[in-house]
Amino acid sequence: MAETLSSGTKVWQYRSRNKQLLSWFIWLIGTALFMYCWQRVSESTTWFFVWDAPRIAADIGSRMIPPRWSYINELWVPLWDTLNIATIGTMMAIVMAVPVAFLAARNTTPSTKFVRPIALLIIVSSRSINSLIWSLLLVSIIGPGVVAGIVAISLRSIGFVAKLLYEAIEEIDKTQVEAVTASGANSLQILIYGIVPQILPAFAGISVFRWDINIRESTVLGLVGAGGIGLQLNASLNVLAWPQVTLILILILMAVIFSEWISAKVRHAII
Repeated sequence: MAETLSSGTKVWQYRSRNKQLLSWFIWLIGTALFMYCWQRVSESTTWFFVWDAPRIAADIGSRMIPPRWSYINELWVPLWDTLNIATIGTMMAIVMAVPVAFLAARNTTPSTKFVRPIALLIIVSSRSINSLIWSLLLVSIIGPGVVAGIVAISLRSIGFVAKLLYEAIEEIDKTQVEAVTASGANSLQILIYGIVPQILPAFAGISVFRWDINIRESTVLGLVGAGGIGLQLNASLNVLAWPQVTLILILILMAVIFSEWISAKVRHAII
């Protein structure tokens, strides 16, 4: 904008004086808030341990090498349990998420005033609680083991799958649905022939993507007693068996790479 001086000359400025003052005020508030938060963090931090952290990390790193390869035979079953937790948990989540997604989508829900809000509440509730929190609750209810991990993964995944799926349902081509409707199809036939074929690629991609994520999440559920290779990791950490920890981390990395490869192959085949 242009500001006119007393001499009559116009000076062009990016902001007016009021906008400039507002900008500086916002920066002042942000800086003050940052300094307040930093002060609170500093008060609760033992800085001696922070400065000593590089030495401790180097010491632990030296103890982690070489890995204890003789321990690998003890890890195949926990690793298999981890894959089962991720796979079965994802399958259970998909079964529960599909009807929730159809109830949440505006173009398929029976009621936008009553049914859809309930479906959206289920989605938000599932996504807002981390799988580790679910595991802590379920280990207290069901007991430690693989079952608690499977249920925790499934409850966490319902919201993820349902949210992406209901968005895909709302973005379908309406002309295909209208064509099926014009042929005299009933509601079930419209669903099967007008909607499902359009969302199948998205459904497959979402399912595989969530399974890939669950592989990562299931590796740490054992830290709270929900089974899998995380249980062995926790046991090794408790006894400071660092060479075993290295081997476990290597196997976890291999499992994640394997899931990434499978996920990429499936998505490539779909696209």
